[in-house]
Amino acid sequence: MICTTSQLKMLLFYVWVSMLLGQMAALLPVVGMEPKGGAKLSPDHTVNDQPLPSQPGSNCSQLTLKLEFSSKVVEHEYIVTFTGYFSAKARNLYISSALRNAGDGTLDWHIVPRENPASVFPSDFELVHIRQASPSSLLTLEDHPYIKRVTPQRKVFRSLKYIPSPEPAAPCNTTHGTQKWQSWQSSRPFRRTSLSLGSGFWHATGRHSSRRLLRAIPRHVAQILQADVLWQMGHTGSGVKVAVFDTGLSEKHPHFKNVKERTNWTNEKTLDDGLGHGTFVAGVIASMRECQGFAPDSELHIFRVFTNNQVSYTSWFLDAFNYAILKKIDVLNLSIGGPDFMDHPFVDKVWELTANRVIMVSAIGNDGPLYGTLNNPADQMDVIGVGGIDFEDNIARFSSRGMTTWELPGGYGRVKPDIVTYGSGVRGSGMKEGCRSLSGTSVASPVVAGAVTLLASTVLNRELVNPASMKQALIASARRLPGVNMFEQGHGKLDLIRAYQILNSYRPQASLSPSYIDLTECPYMWPYCSQPLYYGGMHTIVNVTILNGMGVTGRIVDKPIWQPYLPQNGDHIDVAVSYSPVLWPWAGYLAVSISVAKRAASWEGVAQGHVMVTVASPAENDSEVGGELTSTVKLPIKVKIVPTPPRSKRVLWDQYHNLRYPPGYFPRDNLRMKNDPLDWNGDHIHTNFRDMYQHLRSMGYFVEVLGAPITCFDASQYGTLLMVDSEEEYFPEEITKLRRDIDNGLSLIIFSDWYNTSVMRKVKFYDENTRQWWMPDTGGANIPALNDLISVWGMAFSDGLYEGDFTLADHDMYYASGCSIARFPEDGIVIAKNLKDQGLEVLKQETAVVEGVPILGLYQTPSDGGGRIALYGDSNCIDDSHRQKDCFWLLDALLQYTSYSMTPPSLSHSHSRVAPPTVTDRPLPQRLEGNHLYRYSKVLEAHLGDPKPRPLPACPHLSWAKPQPVNETAPSNLWKHQKLLSVDLDKVALPNVRAYRPQVRPLSPGESGAWDIPGGIMPGRYNQEVGQTIPVFAFLGAMVVLSFFVVQLTKAKSRPKRRKPRIKRPTYLQQQQQQTTTGKNPTV
Repeated sequence: MICTTSQLKMLLFYVWVSMLLGQMAALLPVVGMEPKGGAKLSPDHTVNDQPLPSQPGSNCSQLTLKLEFSSKVVEHEYIVTFTGYFSAKARNLYISSALRNAGDGTLDWHIVPRENPASVFPSDFELVHIRQASPSSLLTLEDHPYIKRVTPQRKVFRSLKYIPSPEPAAPCNTTHGTQKWQSWQSSRPFRRTSLSLGSGFWHATGRHSSRRLLRAIPRHVAQILQADVLWQMGHTGSGVKVAVFDTGLSEKHPHFKNVKERTNWTNEKTLDDGLGHGTFVAGVIASMRECQGFAPDSELHIFRVFTNNQVSYTSWFLDAFNYAILKKIDVLNLSIGGPDFMDHPFVDKVWELTANRVIMVSAIGNDGPLYGTLNNPADQMDVIGVGGIDFEDNIARFSSRGMTTWELPGGYGRVKPDIVTYGSGVRGSGMKEGCRSLSGTSVASPVVAGAVTLLASTVLNRELVNPASMKQALIASARRLPGVNMFEQGHGKLDLIRAYQILNSYRPQASLSPSYIDLTECPYMWPYCSQPLYYGGMHTIVNVTILNGMGVTGRIVDKPIWQPYLPQNGDHIDVAVSYSPVLWPWAGYLAVSISVAKRAASWEGVAQGHVMVTVASPAENDSEVGGELTSTVKLPIKVKIVPTPPRSKRVLWDQYHNLRYPPGYFPRDNLRMKNDPLDWNGDHIHTNFRDMYQHLRSMGYFVEVLGAPITCFDASQYGTLLMVDSEEEYFPEEITKLRRDIDNGLSLIIFSDWYNTSVMRKVKFYDENTRQWWMPDTGGANIPALNDLISVWGMAFSDGLYEGDFTLADHDMYYASGCSIARFPEDGIVIAKNLKDQGLEVLKQETAVVEGVPILGLYQTPSDGGGRIALYGDSNCIDDSHRQKDCFWLLDALLQYTSYSMTPPSLSHSHSRVAPPTVTDRPLPQRLEGNHLYRYSKVLEAHLGDPKPRPLPACPHLSWAKPQPVNETAPSNLWKHQKLLSVDLDKVALPNVRAYRPQVRPLSPGESGAWDIPGGIMPGRYNQEVGQTIPVFAFLGAMVVLSFFVVQLTKAKSRPKRRKPRIKRPTYLQQQQQQTTTGKNPTV
């Protein structure tokens, strides 16, 4: 085929356009496409900084980065905390003076030198080495007027190990052949550790079970949250000091341009990050290229508080916190946590930090989906606690759930987390260069810390920015997630732009969290909405947090006012309010107790009202009238009331006799759980017994909580008293009253647990707080105390320790570290099973099966109209913590027996029924000699010899607020977007830019974690410019193509028509033709 010149030009033009489009396409990610296994990428785009082993062939091994954790004290070292900041010389003099007063001239002690940047400044603590310290010498130290507390020095170990993942291998289509999801797992430690983990812990999205449109993965979390909108307005974090407490940062990392200071608080002579976690966290906050951070122009202060061996000390944190205060840090990210909210030096220092206007952002914990697993310090009122979600706005499975457990057993927990944001598969900076993906709430925490840093830089009057005002803006602007309760999502998902709008029209004020109480709104207000109120029931407690944006300290003026709405039956409820006498730092509590008035005993409907609270704070500017700022807030209340249910449907949960860590060593009920040794979830129906509570509600039972002694409730109102996993002792008056109540028709169900003094000695550990070997003060339950309670009916539990699988009434069951029934009345029903002797295994590492172990007993008391008693030796089957097989069916059967006197045929006619054990050669369990339960008990007190019961405390009586009725209609919908006073979002203008709201989906295990864009193509400093330059290139390319066609068309019209080409004759024919014409013959 022969081409003309014009065709050739057109062909060349098409080739040129294709090349141009190819170059433009290089800037764009190909959705659904990834590099092949053999493709080599730029070193700038490695997702892991360390080589990982891979399987031969085309598949890569899926590896998980597992975190192992342990903690112990440093022998002979103590942290001496002072009442103020003193010079090193003064601290030395105070300690010397105190130890001289001890009268022990042979005491060997010295002050341990601390070589770090804070050592030249005054400090409020000292690290002292005391050899052979006696309790008297420590008490003498604490008696000094300038010494506040003496606690032991702690040492924390963390170790990371790569282990094969149980998931099937994925193709090697990731950069440098490593998985995109790295795991930093924590097995519910009892001390603080890093809070990040990997990919397998977020809710399933139905990706493989339903058909749906696949959507593109966004590049960076900062752009997903629309940080680029604020960048275009010129806000990039400039002037804000943000501190990262982690594993350090390399000096010449290419992602950071404004690292103001790197400090080392460890005993290693390096400032670099040998693990990569600290670099990742810093990158999410302030990276300036590739995996873009939120605030690239912020002043980054790196605090290296963990060694490369992952060791840290309490004193390192305290020194680093003091230095952060001296440096006037604005925002501090702390991606560590632990359950010990009674770690006084640490908690006190966090309070001091926030009192000095440091906005602390902390991860809420990775112990979900179990409830009651919040970590400290994120569970504190003055700290912004952050939970995690995936990229489809599902609560991440690993994210810890509320409520707080500080307030148990008498009160009720607070709402936490405060907000949630992306924490699954988030990209951040690699250890040396490039990017990587991690998951965990320690990933969500720097997302919020970066957003807070960026937001702070947008406020012209920085005096308005403080821990309270920032939290107010975040929670008031958060987007609520549908179908999720407040103990999972807090106030909702972080909304950066709305928070910007609120902050830039903010004036100092007080606010409430939650901002309203609606016991009819499900599921958000779970568990309050799960059960209506009725007359005669235990009052409902809602623990509201007061946030005071006016100042670090404040108070409630006069008393809160209760105003019921008469048209909405507000006079059918009674309200009592207790509150913090002082709001410090920046916050306090407002406990609202709600009860049904007698007039509504048989009424059903909805009642509404509100509580008015006025908060006052000293004005920083004395020109203010009266020298105080005041703010009045309204707390709307809406409740559902039903007629009082029958006695048989009412179950009372005994919360008063449950103890948990902290402060004491109370072991787990399942001894197989060696990596989770502490019972720290509160043992409440709304924490680790949540599923049991939900089941009972679905069966029509009304469950109430007893947070006071047994002497403080009217037994005639309840069908069954439910005691589960009780560790506390009992007052003699409680034992007497319970016997009388059961004779009068109250029934009792007890789910017990193991108790064996030999095993308790075996599971001891060296405790940091007392510097002693700790043995559990009880077992899984306090069997000796329970035996005292039920001995009058000839019943007792043994100190046997059993486990095993069995079948009961056609249900598969698992007995996990339970005890057996040692004694039971002859006319009772007893079920026995063959189980393994776990006590023998623990003590001697031997295995033996014991036949006919009595585990379940049913008994009808002989008195006329008397109640019934049911005993079961294990509570793990109704506990969410480590439940393997639930026994909710058994609880139903026992409640049918206790509430309605209906003996289940499956139990009364069971083949496993045996004669009740009436006499045993084995002595009953005795209390562990030398135990320290009295230190943490509400019942016992120290006494010469054995501890004795305290005097029985008075039952709590609430002072009901005097109502001030309001004859007006209540609002129909209490949840509008929680507007702060004087905030009008419409008045805050945003630039006229197209909102960047990409639709996203979670990553598959073998899928690329982001669009890999070569760094050399990216113009400017910030990655967001790529998003704007792509449309420009497309427009210019289209204009070039159009211009070419226009030029070609114009030329074609102006060019004259060309004649048809004629075939040229040969020369000799032309000559012959000429001769013929002239009359001459051609010459031959």
